[in-house]
Amino acid sequence: MVAYKNDELIPSSEFAKKFGTYLAQIKDHTVDKLAVLKNNRIEAVLVSKEEYEDMRDAVAFREFQELKTRITDSLDELELIKAGKKKAYPIDTLWDEL
Repeated sequence: MVAYKNDELIPSSEFAKKFGTYLAQIKDHTVDKLAVLKNNRIEAVLVSKEEYEDMRDAVAFREFQELKTRITDSLDELELIKAGKKKAYPIDTLWDEL
């Protein structure tokens, strides 16, 4: 869970009135993030473009690593099947079991 400082929690009505001020705070890194509240619940978080791009890149990298691991595991399993150390099943058999 992300922790927010008091100056990072902004009611939506105040955020709408002072959008330029809050945008400037994000751009000049006065604050790292701003959480927009509606009915005392966080509904959105404003971060800088750079922070957003870093988060997006981190997620893409993690997804790539997971895909790479799955492919490597599948290739390892295929080698075991080829070496006769593991049994392969026809796809029809697997579908029937579902």
